[in-house]
Amino acid sequence: MSHPEAVVDLLALLAYAELQAFDQMANDARLAPDLHRRAMLSEMAAAEIVNFRRLESRLAALGAEPQAAMRPFVDVLADYHRKTEPKDWYEALIKAYVGDGFADDFYREVASFLDSPDRQLVLEVLHDSRYATFAGEEIGSAITADPKLANRMSMWARRLVGEGLSQAQRVAADNPALAMLILTGVGEQSDLQGLFKRLTAGHTARMATVGLNN
Repeated sequence: MSHPEAVVDLLALLAYAELQAFDQMANDARLAPDLHRRAMLSEMAAAEIVNFRRLESRLAALGAEPQAAMRPFVDVLADYHRKTEPKDWYEALIKAYVGDGFADDFYREVASFLDSPDRQLVLEVLHDSRYATFAGEEIGSAITADPKLANRMSMWARRLVGEGLSQAQRVAADNPALAMLILTGVGEQSDLQGLFKRLTAGHTARMATVGLNN
């Protein structure tokens, strides 16, 4: 059974991540080379705010004050986005494809430790696969047109994952109930290693799909 405090922490983390992602994607849409691509990224941003509202409502239903619950995660997520702000359209695509994909894999794993209805909620607010398809196709087309982009994109992807893992460790250290939820869910240390192996495998597969080196 999920610990109530840990569930609130997880939903609050995910809620603020959605809100921050809305801000970031809305800003990144301005980097798009045409209106079609700008509209697609803006649509992705709009989906983030819808998901935020769902999580906010669930936090309130659990008796938590949403703003107070999210506050511990404001600095760490702001720090991640500050350190990984895209400089051009290609970096924005990689962040949407690789960064969001890695985060979704993590939340999907943690959702398996939750009871209903929170498990379903977490799974439902993860990014729509058609957005990943759009970003992946854009990346693949860009590399086909200019193969030299592959190295820069691969390096940027590695930086995104590295920063993501660094901030995740910070979240775990500052939020013991959430860390305990994850440790209890995975059980033995070998299972924790298995979790990271699955996350790494998912990341490697995503990179290979669009022709990038891990």
